[in-house]
Amino acid sequence: MDKNNAVLVLKDGTVVRGRGFGAKTQAEGELVFNTSMGGYQEALTDPSYRYQILMMTYPLIGNYGVNDEDFESDRIQVEGFVVREVTEKPSHSKSKKTLDEFLKEYETPGIQGVDTRFLTRKIRIHGVMNGILKYPYEEEEIEDLKERARNLRDISDLDLVDLVSIKRPKRYDVNGKKTVVLVDCGVKLSIIKFLLDRKINVIRVPAKTSIDKILEYEPNGILISNGPGDPEKAEYVIETVKRLISEEIPIFGICLGLQIIALASGAETYKLKFGHRGSNHPVKDLETGRAHITSQNHGFAVDADSIPEEIEISHISLNDHSVEGIRYKELPIRAVQYHPEAHPGPWYNYYIFDEFVDMMK
Repeated sequence: MDKNNAVLVLKDGTVVRGRGFGAKTQAEGELVFNTSMGGYQEALTDPSYRYQILMMTYPLIGNYGVNDEDFESDRIQVEGFVVREVTEKPSHSKSKKTLDEFLKEYETPGIQGVDTRFLTRKIRIHGVMNGILKYPYEEEEIEDLKERARNLRDISDLDLVDLVSIKRPKRYDVNGKKTVVLVDCGVKLSIIKFLLDRKINVIRVPAKTSIDKILEYEPNGILISNGPGDPEKAEYVIETVKRLISEEIPIFGICLGLQIIALASGAETYKLKFGHRGSNHPVKDLETGRAHITSQNHGFAVDADSIPEEIEISHISLNDHSVEGIRYKELPIRAVQYHPEAHPGPWYNYYIFDEFVDMMK
C-alpha cells in the first residue's frame, strides 16, 4: 500500500495522515472509539454506528479476517474505519475475505498507520467530534477539508433511526407459543437470534409503525431495539411507547430502547462526553449487588435525576455511575442500556433475555 495517501481531518483542525485501505472515497461523521480487542466485524455492521467514523483502540485489527456469520446487519454501517494497523494476511478457518476487501465491498474507506492512542486521548479530553476521512487525498485539499469538517451537521440534528429501520414488517416464525413485536430502531441481528433461540416468534416492524398496527399483531411482548443517534430525534417511537405503556403489555428496551422508554415516561437524556463503546464495561445490579462485565455502544444516557417516581434504576455504570438499567415498579416494563446479546462481548448477560421471556408468562 502507498504511504500517507489518506487523511483524517477533525472539526478542531487536527490533521492526521496515514495509509488508506478499503474503498477509495471519503467519509463524514462523528469520530468515536471502541476499546474491544476483537469483534470488529460485528462493530462494523452494527446500525448504531451510523453517521460515525469508528476507531478501534486495539492496535492490530483484521487478523482473523471476515466471515459469513458475524454480521449484525446486512451491510457495513460505519461511515469510515480508523485503526493502528491492518492485518493483510488473516488466519482463521472461517475467514472468507480480508478486512480491506470487506471495506471495498461496501464502499467504506479506512485509514491505518495513525496514532490511535493520541486520537483516543483527544476524544477523552475534548469529547467526540466530527471529522472527514478521505482516501486518497491531495495536500491542497486540507484547508477545504478543515472548513467542511467544522460545518458538518451534529449527530443530534439527524434522524438516524428512520434511516436504518426496516421498511416493511418481517416475520420470524419458530412455531413458538409467544410472539414479540420488535420495534426496529436499528436492531442488531443477534437480538433477534436470542429471541428465536428461546422459541419466541418475532415480528420486526419499522420504527414508524403505529400503535394500532402493533396491537393488531396481539403481541405477548414488545421489544424496543438499539439504534443510532440522539433518542430525542425519534419522536415517533417515543409517542408510540407513551401509548403502549398504558396497555400493560410487557415491554423490554435495549440501549436506545432504554432511552426511548425513559423519554416516553417523562425522563430526560443527555449526550455523554465520549460515550461507552467496548466489551469490558462494568455494570452493577443494584438489586443483587453483583457486578457484570458488559458490551456497550451508546453516546447518550438517561439523566438519573429526571426519572419519575414510578420507575426505579436497576443498574448503574461502575465507571461513571450513569444509568444502565431501569424498570417500572408496578408494570412489566424494563430496559438495559448495555447489550445483553454482546456480539462482540462477554456471554454473562444472556439471562436478561430469559427474564424478558418470564415477563410474558
